[in-house]
Amino acid sequence: MDKKQDAQELRRSLQARHLSMIAIGGSIGTGLFLASGATISGAGAGGALLAYALVGLMVYFLMTSLGEMAAFMPVSGSFQVYGSRFVDPAFGFAQGWNYWYNWAITIAVELAAAAIIMNYWFPGVPGVLWSGGFLAIIFVLNYFSVKGFGEAEFWCSMLKVATIIAFIVIGFLMILGIMTEPDPHRIAPGLAVMTQGDGAFIGGLAAFVGVAMVVGFSFQGTELIGVAAGESANPGRTIPRAVRQIFWRILMFYMLSILIIGLILPHNDPSLLKNDMKDVGASPFTLVFNRAGLAFAASLMNAVILSAILSAGNSGMYASTRMLYAMAKNGMAPKLFSKLSDNGVPRNALYATTLVACLCFLTSLFESNAVYMWLLNSSGMTGFIAWLGVAISHYRFRRAYVKQGYSLDDLPYQAKWFPLGPMFAFALCLLIMLGQNYTAFTAAKVDWYGVIATYLGIPLFLALWWGYRVMHKTTLVPLDKIELAEAHRKALDQRGEGKGGKLASAQA
Repeated sequence: MDKKQDAQELRRSLQARHLSMIAIGGSIGTGLFLASGATISGAGAGGALLAYALVGLMVYFLMTSLGEMAAFMPVSGSFQVYGSRFVDPAFGFAQGWNYWYNWAITIAVELAAAAIIMNYWFPGVPGVLWSGGFLAIIFVLNYFSVKGFGEAEFWCSMLKVATIIAFIVIGFLMILGIMTEPDPHRIAPGLAVMTQGDGAFIGGLAAFVGVAMVVGFSFQGTELIGVAAGESANPGRTIPRAVRQIFWRILMFYMLSILIIGLILPHNDPSLLKNDMKDVGASPFTLVFNRAGLAFAASLMNAVILSAILSAGNSGMYASTRMLYAMAKNGMAPKLFSKLSDNGVPRNALYATTLVACLCFLTSLFESNAVYMWLLNSSGMTGFIAWLGVAISHYRFRRAYVKQGYSLDDLPYQAKWFPLGPMFAFALCLLIMLGQNYTAFTAAKVDWYGVIATYLGIPLFLALWWGYRVMHKTTLVPLDKIELAEAHRKALDQRGEGKGGKLASAQA
């Protein structure tokens, strides 16, 4: 099968159900199955629920913003293209490289998490062996063909969703006292667990902002519909459906899961994932099954979590290699990354991404949980930068669209609450990014190690942006100069209105 046939096969597979499930697959992984324990131990169950609610609202606005742009202009490497066209070519350049690095390092996060999960069964085996083996599997899956990606991720995501539903059902049965074994040394599941000790909210605003980055990391992956939009057969129809479905599914899964964990496991439970190697335990999901007395189910759950983590890593490998390939095609990355194999795989981009993913091996040189949390924070920061770019790009896109006289009724999908949505998302993104580790500056002695680990992504992004801008002498694209006519014509043609539709009046 040649490149063109392979690409056509992928487009046929990426219909609405696949787009939404791929985004769910990319976002349901380490953030929910492993790092959710850190959010509860850091801010309490109430603080974690509040963080998920606010960040979830922000993600909703970002999803509608991205959905409007992706349905109107479906392209591979959407973040880089939208940033270049609607803001500034230099901004798009920085966005593209930031998003590539974001997902490349996320693969490392998933592999480090997989090593922690394997430690549950094989505590004596070095984690580097597991990370290396799983990286090889993900590499091979992405090396040979893209044809089965949509279908494979669809079924992997279905497995995750089924597992979470089973967890929610069993968790509620435990809370009702049906599946809980009496233990005089533990408080029975319920509100008493959530409010014991310091209560449902601990650590105040500092703790809330701190866990918000981890929560944001949990939601990252929803934007994969923008990356896959260029491969969709009918983006004007499939993307709006995916946007409407995916957010509520993810929010429901996350909110219910965190609520159940908070009602069963107290925030000071030493088994929850914390910042200390001696406190690293298995996933909160596995711990809940253990509390239910289902030892076999707990091991089975751990296996499901492992497959979910590897699925999220596989989604990350797809997203990052396609972004690097798209940038190379647009002249913003070395040309060698634009080469495709005979079956349509950008293998040079795959090699570069795999090299960055090898950061997971740092867990074998240093305390594994410290490296895991460092990678998690780094991935979270770059992900928030990408979201900032979505909000900025959509704000300027909509303003340019209206300024040039086009009708909002012609948009295949229209984001509600504009301009409130992108402005709220921008403000909350910026607050979480800047406030992530502000205590490092307020201490008697500045914690420069913590500052670098937390904020490194920001100066790197600014350096890419302004470096490209100086070298290529780019400027902010005026609203009336943003090119929209061709995409508008295609959008109308896809809806069957063609040149005789509203396009004529808009261009008059």
